[in-house]
Amino acid sequence: MSGLKRRDLIGGAAALAALAMVGATAPSAFATPRMRPGAGSAPALGLADRAVAASVDARRALTHIQHLAGRIGPRIGGTESEHRAADYAAARFEELGYQVTRQPFPVADKYLADLVLPDGERWQASASPQGSFDTEVEAAVVDVRGGGVQDGADYAGRDVTGQFALIDHRTADRDAQVRGAVERGAAGVLLVAASSSADRKAPAFLPTLTEPVGVPVLGLGQAHGEWLRRRLVAGPVRLRVIVTAHTGLTSYNVLAERPASIPSDDQVVMVSAHYDSVPGSPGANDDASGSALCLELARVLRRLPTQKALRFALWGSEEQGLIGSRYYVNQLDDHAAERIAACFQNDMVATSHPPADLYWLLSVDGADNLATATVAEAAARLGYTADVAGPEARGGSDHVPFHERGIAAANFSWRGEAGPHLLEPVYHTPEDTVAGNISNTRLQVSLELVGSAVYEVARAR
Repeated sequence: MSGLKRRDLIGGAAALAALAMVGATAPSAFATPRMRPGAGSAPALGLADRAVAASVDARRALTHIQHLAGRIGPRIGGTESEHRAADYAAARFEELGYQVTRQPFPVADKYLADLVLPDGERWQASASPQGSFDTEVEAAVVDVRGGGVQDGADYAGRDVTGQFALIDHRTADRDAQVRGAVERGAAGVLLVAASSSADRKAPAFLPTLTEPVGVPVLGLGQAHGEWLRRRLVAGPVRLRVIVTAHTGLTSYNVLAERPASIPSDDQVVMVSAHYDSVPGSPGANDDASGSALCLELARVLRRLPTQKALRFALWGSEEQGLIGSRYYVNQLDDHAAERIAACFQNDMVATSHPPADLYWLLSVDGADNLATATVAEAAARLGYTADVAGPEARGGSDHVPFHERGIAAANFSWRGEAGPHLLEPVYHTPEDTVAGNISNTRLQVSLELVGSAVYEVARAR
């Protein structure tokens, strides 16, 4: 059978399979030729596009984001929170019939603090390794603003003995700020991060010190400080702070694969995202959204006919320096690396913030490759060309190790018109929540673009 006829047969079979798979909650298959959500032009869909566009559903994907960012919350590499997320993802892939493996690798120790408010609300921040840890302290909060480094004026009329000192962090003065609070009898120090940009709030941070101190020292996000100060205006605030050193840590990549249904070679198409987050952030958009996209595409593509194998990968410990994806790529022998036709990496694919209004195709060198080209082609067929920019040179995500190994790879992400450096204001902050930073429309667009492109590659000879 000729390649063209074989390809048409697979596309037709895919469309019929998609029609059979559409449920009451999925978009109607017969509606796919209409304008797509948020599209700038009418679509011109092939049968294979309809097989995907008829079935992907942002509402289903949202349930995964709600679990990861809402129920679990911050997912810090190697800790129990990340392990819970790995368990959840592995269970979902297994339910879909994929062969699932977990790839372990060691990661660095983490020093984290849970802050519990009187109403039971819980926040997370980083804690100083030079402060006390594996301890629990409950005390009132006293706002001393700049911490009185110069003349002690910030402490005038404020007794911090046995209290938490809330201080606006200044990097150059950090040791002096902490020392001043400790010398005045503070039971703990809450350093509030300051933003260096008017466009973005500062995240929680790790406050390293030159000398050890005998009390917990926390690096709060800017939003944490704002929330505490609003509460202090209304009256006294008591916090319970639990500081824990997490040592001897193991993180995991979660890998899920299904073989080609009509194999013509031994190639595999990869769809990936990282499932961890930075300390203090629920990580709804970064990157529960990419993880949810992978889980939803795994559901849609699991029974569609392909000539290549499909492999979904959720990376652990990306936020500590692409550790999971780099470990994975480094374990590949030459043949295993050559099998990978392309890697579609999804990082921050659903933000609701207006500045991030372009869907960027990001390759490490800015050149087109199989991943960027097929997503651009899918955008044209679906009517999303005006919403898509690139390819543009950009690293910083899990496509980098694949590129370095010579594998076609790209990162896909919603970012600002001025360039992919323009991220949403709540990037890496405690405000990256489901309610505050997820757009179902953008998530749907991401699902359709990557789903259509991945299936185009997977069904091709």
